[in-house]
Amino acid sequence: MEWATLALGAGLALFGLVDVWYLLRMPLAMLYARCFLPTVWDLLEEQSSRGLVLLSDLDCLLHMNNARYLREADVARGMHLTRCGLFRAVRALGAHTVLAASCCRYRRSLRFLERFVVRTRLLGWDERAFYLEQRFVSAHDGFVCAVVLVRQHVVGASPDKAVSYLCRRKVESPELPEEVKHWLKYNEASSQRLRAESNIQKKDKEQ
Repeated sequence: MEWATLALGAGLALFGLVDVWYLLRMPLAMLYARCFLPTVWDLLEEQSSRGLVLLSDLDCLLHMNNARYLREADVARGMHLTRCGLFRAVRALGAHTVLAASCCRYRRSLRFLERFVVRTRLLGWDERAFYLEQRFVSAHDGFVCAVVLVRQHVVGASPDKAVSYLCRRKVESPELPEEVKHWLKYNEASSQRLRAESNIQKKDKEQ
């Protein structure tokens, strides 16, 4: 009985302190994509993953809360990059990827028990990052409820090397959409302003 109590207490503490479901779901989703879903040979082909709004996804207004969109996008993106082989190529080069920036635009709420599809596609890449678009589409009427733009940095190599390794030839990136270019300009302007503020704060400390 004491062991059962200790195990229950440890389990509650684990779930209270660590986001266990997320830590389990991400590797399991990627394993499922690698072992049970067909390989996608076209890097630019759109891939879809299905979802359902559960009780744990709701906010006080009874629709899927903002953070859940980004979590579902994480899982769908991991499956996408696994199926097309980019994760494998990046690891083969001794590198890894990290999320550098994301932007989510909400257009219509997803309600309790509403089914949706996350449609992920690679838009292109540059010397540092891959750029992806992820659309949350209602299975009921096909309405695009939210759009996520993602900048996925490659650390330890370059996206161009990863694509060349995967395709075994040099492949040029498609031109990025206009809205993505505007988003990148915003990111660069924000970085410049923050660097300038950091320099001002550093000079103030030295005085």
